[in-house]
Amino acid sequence: MAKEYEFTQIIKDHEGIIFKITTIYTNNQEDQKDLYQEIVYQLWKSFDNFRGDSKISTWMYRVGLNTAITKLKKEKRKINQIGIDQVIMKQIDQYDTEFEERLKILYLHINSLNELEKGLILLLLEGKKYEEIASITGLSPSNVGTRISRIKQKLKTQIVKK
Repeated sequence: MAKEYEFTQIIKDHEGIIFKITTIYTNNQEDQKDLYQEIVYQLWKSFDNFRGDSKISTWMYRVGLNTAITKLKKEKRKINQIGIDQVIMKQIDQYDTEFEERLKILYLHINSLNELEKGLILLLLEGKKYEEIASITGLSPSNVGTRISRIKQKLKTQIVKK
């Protein structure tokens, strides 16, 4: 019983991580709910194996991103759009219209990235350091830095073209 309670508390305390991953990797609310459930299920399955060598959030990002990418590969579908309105509605602060429009444009361009690139940019936007991103993704810190630099350049090029 204590294990179930501890797991439930961890999910409640860090549900934003799961929400962000599901928002980035799905097209609609139904897919988002399915992916959310799948991530929670995978977290539960691996909960006993979590030794505490990393932060809970690092472990959750790793399991969540791996689950999302695996699910996408199994379904062999390409994500064409993201429900950015869901992200904006989740925000507590009220932003001006110009900021919201720029945020929508950014997320639309993030949507054009491949699965790994989306995960890397999500973690970067979350304020994670390269070392933590490396821990989550299994890449080396220098590889993370190189890939993020290329992703930034790709996004900059795409956004400037518009």
